Amino acid sequence: MNTQSNSRVRARDLGIRLDGTPGAANAITDVPGIEVGYVTLRPEDRTACTGVTAILPRGRAGVGDPCAAGTFSLNGNGEMTGRTWIEESGQFATPILLTNSHAVGAAHAGVDAWMADVAPDVARRWMLPVVAETWDGYLNNINEPHVTPETARRALDAATGGPLAEGSVGGGTGMNCYGFKGGTGTASRRVAFGAGEYTVGVLTQANFGSRHELRIDGRPVGRASAAPCPLEETNWLQEEVDAARVPGGAGSVIVIVATDAPLLPGQLKALARRVPLGLARTGTTGGHFSGDIFLAFSTGNDGGLRSDFPVPGRQQELESIEHVPWGGIDPFFEATVQAVEESVLNALVNNEDVEGRDGHVSPALPHHEVLGAA
Repeated sequence: MNTQSNSRVRARDLGIRLDGTPGAANAITDVPGIEVGYVTLRPEDRTACTGVTAILPRGRAGVGDPCAAGTFSLNGNGEMTGRTWIEESGQFATPILLTNSHAVGAAHAGVDAWMADVAPDVARRWMLPVVAETWDGYLNNINEPHVTPETARRALDAATGGPLAEGSVGGGTGMNCYGFKGGTGTASRRVAFGAGEYTVGVLTQANFGSRHELRIDGRPVGRASAAPCPLEETNWLQEEVDAARVPGGAGSVIVIVATDAPLLPGQLKALARRVPLGLARTGTTGGHFSGDIFLAFSTGNDGGLRSDFPVPGRQQELESIEHVPWGGIDPFFEATVQAVEESVLNALVNNEDVEGRDGHVSPALPHHEVLGAA
């Protein structure tokens, strides 16, 4: 459950040229108030290779205070609960959980129970938690109930600010990216606006792309790689498809974009639409069997989006919120694209070889191949 920085290197440590100025931790937690927690499930007998990532947009103390938000789906073979309400109202007020495809229900039940303890006044009204998934069935026994509601509660309780571990942690534990070991990656960018400065932070659960697509700093690192690619070179998937044990495709990427800039729901939806531009910098073209779903939210206007039920006989008043003018939005688009690209590279670089169920192996991206491209 440790969310502190591990000792492995990140993309910038390998000399990869990356645009923009990161925050202090170069993580989504550079956005003030955001807390992230992990539970990583990798027992020695390799019966599980999965986990849960929990994001508290306003920290534990701010659960129930709505954040303006918008979503975008590049390809819909995936799930993110709570999107209907976000599309309707432009906001949400719950934690965000990331896990594997078959654990969405368990994570959803876990956050419901956790909120009933932590924010009972909110829980008594209604809760529509945001739970998103990617498929980890190559390394994980995905049909076994490794992730339980208690797992989700532990991830939420572990949430903290500061530097974050990356790679095979939390919901990203069993994920693969471009035929290498993928998983959790994060990055941030500082954005000057007016007389002040804001932060755009990204957390990505990377489980997408074919080996030949991977590009780093414009170079075809994937095609040139001498590393084995058992995920694509063996017939494991077809054998299990024939046995009706897994779906006919695998992949997906979930990206969470956060900022403390006061943005409107439509502006946040526009940020979410820029996520694919950052992913494309790493080479992906977006596959039919991939679920590529993105959420952007703002912690600005703290308290300004609350909406209580009307009380008979009590007059309601107008509310006011601040927002960045549309004419000033481009630097936030740029920061989103830059941070998304780096978050994917961090998930790949800050990783290790992993052996999961039935001897399935996912190799880490070799650092010497990255150094050769930098």
